[in-house]
Amino acid sequence: MKAEKISEHIWSLKSWMIVPIHVWIVIEEDGVTLVDAGMPMMAKGIIKFIKQLNAGPLRRILLTHGHSDHVGAIQKILLTQNNVPVYAHDIEIPYMEGTVLYPKRKKLEYNLPKQLAQPLTKSTHGKLQTIAGLTPYLTPGHSPGHVVYYHENDKVLLAGDLFNSKKGKLHPPMFTPYMDEVLQSSLIVKELKPERLEVCHGNTVFRPAEQLEEYVQKTTRKLESLYIGEFHVSEKKMP
Repeated sequence: MKAEKISEHIWSLKSWMIVPIHVWIVIEEDGVTLVDAGMPMMAKGIIKFIKQLNAGPLRRILLTHGHSDHVGAIQKILLTQNNVPVYAHDIEIPYMEGTVLYPKRKKLEYNLPKQLAQPLTKSTHGKLQTIAGLTPYLTPGHSPGHVVYYHENDKVLLAGDLFNSKKGKLHPPMFTPYMDEVLQSSLIVKELKPERLEVCHGNTVFRPAEQLEEYVQKTTRKLESLYIGEFHVSEKKMP
């Protein structure tokens, strides 16, 4: 597992399983926050790194969403950590627990035991509250309750699977049922204007707002061409 300090408060931990898988360690005064938990094989490395940091105990785990490559190490980590809460958006929780079918999937996914994860805190007006220096924003499309986390002090956006990236360029996420929603959600980058964007599967994108318009236009054109192609195929099948 490769560790890289990406800002004053944030470390990125990377492992490989066909594609890169990133999780993030955020250091605050009260200890350590883990954002996403990768695959089961990453648990030992995550625990070891937190101990080596000597920045305090693991206080909480925050999830961008509940797919298996983002929650896989949680149960192994919790075997060694007492009373560490796990947070996700309340929309996402029934999908990751296997109560509701993820969009366009054929089988229920029992990625976490029921009642292990609790909802991210909201204000009386329904706004997601900042936790450990990270402000969550709901960004559906890749999954129904996908969120990103913005560290305002460091100007870093931990974007989960809102994007993929390659050679510093934004790319659409893989295995995404509603790419039109993803494109709408991606506009959060224009609002926040982070200096640095981190994704689970890919590398760092610096000043992503500067390339957002090109990314949206290019991805929209691809979607339109796919739609036209599918429409023509359907026409041919009609009697």
